[in-house]
Amino acid sequence: MTNVFKNTTFALAATLLSTSLYAADNASKVVSADDIEWGYLNPLRGVLSPGAADLWGDRTTDTATGMLVRFNKGFESPPHIHNITYRGIVIDGQMHNDDPTAEKMWMPTGSFWTQPAGEDHTTAANGENNLIYLEIDAGPYLVRPSEERFDNGERPLNLHRDNIVWLDDNDLVDVTAKGVQSTYVWGSTSDMGGSMVKLPAGYKGEIKTDASEFRAVVISGEFEYRSAEQDKLSLTAGSYVESQGDFTHIIENKSDSETTIYIRTNTKYQVN
Repeated sequence: MTNVFKNTTFALAATLLSTSLYAADNASKVVSADDIEWGYLNPLRGVLSPGAADLWGDRTTDTATGMLVRFNKGFESPPHIHNITYRGIVIDGQMHNDDPTAEKMWMPTGSFWTQPAGEDHTTAANGENNLIYLEIDAGPYLVRPSEERFDNGERPLNLHRDNIVWLDDNDLVDVTAKGVQSTYVWGSTSDMGGSMVKLPAGYKGEIKTDASEFRAVVISGEFEYRSAEQDKLSLTAGSYVESQGDFTHIIENKSDSETTIYIRTNTKYQVN
């Protein structure tokens, strides 16, 4: 896999401070995975905690947030709960997330899971490098002892990559590009939803959206990205793109393998 931690000339700080983009009705932001600044998921545990970096939102406040979390090989958390529900998508490595007594089911790149608030569980990592995208709809993201477990009515889901059902342009109205596949992984009563899109090797096209919230994270592979507000840039796994309003994301996959993108949005989008 392409190393998502190497340095590049694209500065995250410059992107975050680019207020001119947000002055317009149509605005975007691009965060290269190569320039992520890492902290700890659970600062109280220090070096024993997984590394974490917010891509959008702020996991320490009462807001929706999307973040990257990385684990060392052999990591296994003690049993615990969270105060809020989260979703996880494996970007690299082998991840396990289940009840403390469950046998290990290692989930590879592209696997998806949900962890309900209050549900007792452990998380473990088995790859040489382990990286996930973690998303919450409200914060702050907190860790609590198992003794405080509760049932919020939701149920956990572990969806191994091999069990995901993908649809293509023959099945989907909003996907017209040949070879592109899509799968829907979650939805909510607030009309927000999450899906994943696979772009084949050689793909050259556009993702069009008019959503007030459109957020995309590269799960695997790499591609060349540009837009009306962003010059040509190579994005690897862990990179992040967002837009608001009527916007076109131009993508070219020059590699020999497919790339997978996770998309969180509150309306339909088109892949052409």
